[in-house]
Amino acid sequence: MSTTLIKRFEDPDEVRTFEKGKFEILRLGGMVIGRATYAPGWVWSEHVGPVTGQKSCMVEHVGQVLSGHAKVKMDDGTEFDLLPGDCFHIPPGHDSWVEGDAPYISLHFKGVEDYAH
Repeated sequence: MSTTLIKRFEDPDEVRTFEKGKFEILRLGGMVIGRATYAPGWVWSEHVGPVTGQKSCMVEHVGQVLSGHAKVKMDDGTEFDLLPGDCFHIPPGHDSWVEGDAPYISLHFKGVEDYAH
């Protein structure tokens, strides 16, 4: 018999915190879903990279932007914006940062287990 499970990010299974941000994790239905919340001024290479010991984020991400504005720069120099409503696939080998004065919030459906860990 199947069991219905309802969870909320206000009560996550795990929270990974770092300067200017947090990554909340829910495990349900065989999936792992993450919610990234980054304050203005957050930069992956400054606030998460030192935790991982890497210069570039080597996690593959699939997700959707809920609010705010972020920029991504791939290791090959390609840059793009992430804006509310955008669904994204970002391969390994990138840096990212928050643009503007509003927090950036996104949901992640791939790469959750390995992020900021």
